[in-house]
Amino acid sequence: MLESMNDLGKHTVIPLFEGLQPNHFENLARIVLRKSYRRGEIIFMEGDEGNGFYIVETGQVKIYKISSEGKEQILHLFGPGESFGEVSVFTGHGFPAFAKANVGTTCLFIPRADFVEMIRRDPALAMNMLGVMALRLHRFADLIEDLSLKEVPGRLSAYLLYLSGKSPDPEHLELDVSKNQLAALLGTIPETLSRILSRMGRLGLIKSEGSRIRILDRPALQKIADGETRIP
Repeated sequence: MLESMNDLGKHTVIPLFEGLQPNHFENLARIVLRKSYRRGEIIFMEGDEGNGFYIVETGQVKIYKISSEGKEQILHLFGPGESFGEVSVFTGHGFPAFAKANVGTTCLFIPRADFVEMIRRDPALAMNMLGVMALRLHRFADLIEDLSLKEVPGRLSAYLLYLSGKSPDPEHLELDVSKNQLAALLGTIPETLSRILSRMGRLGLIKSEGSRIRILDRPALQKIADGETRIP
């Protein structure tokens, strides 16, 4: 159990719980469990019982599916403050994908039965969760569109602009995953990703140095992301 959810909130923004009152955090602190995972450790597998949901405290969690041919498709990468597995709270069904610690990670685990009881007493918690889940559904819809309709340069441009929106300095980005994982996230292979990054650099769109990327021409990247122009 945690001594105080308020103490955590001072260091980590948790969108799922924004706007809640102090008494909500006190109630949450009584049921939350802190769990640590080594890099590469499975948190849950697709089909496992959905007995609760998680919030990343430190580290990073990869959510992914595996095709019948054994190919991995990364669906999302969650960092500090972000929650995952919430669908189980409402459905009680098994988890719809795999979750793995991408690096050494600490999560807060909130048991379904205890949390459902809290929701019954105070529906404000459910409203917050529905808002966050609606935003995530929108992101997944964008991902499906990107993978099915956009070419790889468009997917990469959209991802770089997405990272830019999360970065303190929108023009200087730090990739939060390896290039192999980024390729999997974008539905391509590492060799293709490297060629496109090099081409973008030659065209003056970005400057890439390892995991660090500087955006040089944001309007041009936006046009590629929107499918208005293509990389020659």
